[in-house]
Amino acid sequence: MSSPTGPASGLPVRMPRPRQPGRHRRPEPVVAPEGAPTLVLAVPGTPSSAIRGLAEEVVSIARSELPGLEAAIGYVDGDDAEYPTLGSVLTGSAALRDERYELAKAAGREVAEPEGPASVVVPLLAGPDGALIRRIRQAVLDSRATAELTDVLGPHPLLAEALHVRLSEAGLARADRARLFTVATAADGIVLATVGGEEAVQAAGITGMLLAARLAVPVMAAALDQDGAIAATAEELRASGSAQLALAPYLVGPELPEGLLEAAAAEAGCPAAEPLGAYPAIGKLVLSQYTTALGIAPQPQGAQSR
Repeated sequence: MSSPTGPASGLPVRMPRPRQPGRHRRPEPVVAPEGAPTLVLAVPGTPSSAIRGLAEEVVSIARSELPGLEAAIGYVDGDDAEYPTLGSVLTGSAALRDERYELAKAAGREVAEPEGPASVVVPLLAGPDGALIRRIRQAVLDSRATAELTDVLGPHPLLAEALHVRLSEAGLARADRARLFTVATAADGIVLATVGGEEAVQAAGITGMLLAARLAVPVMAAALDQDGAIAATAEELRASGSAQLALAPYLVGPELPEGLLEAAAAEAGCPAAEPLGAYPAIGKLVLSQYTTALGIAPQPQGAQSR
């Protein structure tokens, strides 16, 4: 039984744990600065309940990594009814910031007038897609809101990890329990599929090299939106000695036209893994683009040595 002054005699006393000194000390958790811009996730593709669920999960991951983060989702092809357009989300974020400033002044608080971007727009794209980026940039301009547009999420080692996991989930690559280190692979050649033309293929190729190092098999990138490119790449891999191929989408998912992946897999004559989707690395990279734009935290470290 405890007394008013503390635990009764003979009971253990829990003392506060001292702060660990030196280089092994845990870093203080980073929180979003007060008044920081809204992270606006720019979601491509035709909106649907599945795409909304994916986007919400990505935003949830970002919020869990940065407490206090204010985030919103804007759809490039939204309807401003069920799926808000990117432009309307940006306009709303700017208006909300101004409203909060006026309310704070009216309440007698000493607050600085808002400056800098009201929003930081992060495209939900693993690799560059010129046509989509132009549409996102135009939506930012048309909104007349102060907003900063970041780069796409890749290339990055975390995306190679995500590709590895998706291949493993499809039974196309094996991973042991020791942090996904590959011990064998069902596929001996990987076609890394992307959209966005030659620029996207070159960017995917960088992540492809990281994936090849993880799997110890050849990986070649090709564009789903270029006629015959997937089939030609598959034949090139077979000609170099690969017998069992797999198609790995270097895509988050919303930017992938319906049926295109299935058609490409049939054309290449090999099974395909699922798109990257809301794999945790996607949310972390979205946040990385945001924090890098604001200069409030370093980019996330790449996958550790496997």
